[in-house]
Amino acid sequence: MRVSPKSPRRQRKALYTADSFERRRRMAVPLSRELRSRFRRRSVPLRKGDTVRVLGGSFEGREERVARVSRRDYSVTLDNVTLKTGEEKLKPLPMRPGHLVITRLNLSDPWRRRALRVREEDVTPEERGEAPAEEEAPEVPPAEPESEPAEEREPEAAPADEEPESEPEEAPAAPKRARRSKPEAPPGEDA
Repeated sequence: MRVSPKSPRRQRKALYTADSFERRRRMAVPLSRELRSRFRRRSVPLRKGDTVRVLGGSFEGREERVARVSRRDYSVTLDNVTLKTGEEKLKPLPMRPGHLVITRLNLSDPWRRRALRVREEDVTPEERGEAPAEEEAPEVPPAEPESEPAEEREPEAAPADEEPESEPEEAPAAPKRARRSKPEAPPGEDA
């Protein structure tokens, strides 16, 4: 009797005995509609740094960044997706790639950019993994010290446009500990 190669038993065996490169292909995750039209691909193997949306479970609808991809377990760990243990500790919750959709790709690797046929000009700094250029924020004047009661205030001699110099407040001194004195040696003995 001949057994079909599509039998569940053979599919499970292929899953458990797959090589690393085959496991990578099996962990391909579908792209969102925007990325699908941009890259003309339906799915891409998942990588650390990609941003994904969770499609099922208690974290459904959340968009998180991929923290770790485990080919050995066919699981993905996301930032801020945790499970509370019996000791009230938080541990990362591993997820299957079938419950995810990629919303933003990590294109910091030139090999991945070549594989997706992306030109250097089309890659944004966020996709490269670089921090976006920070715009210069207007300077915020420092907060004024707490006001003292009217009778304790001293008149200010500084002009209005200059800020008066204030001395840093000293921390209260710690109470001194009593020192033990050395026992006195009897007269005639030198230490």
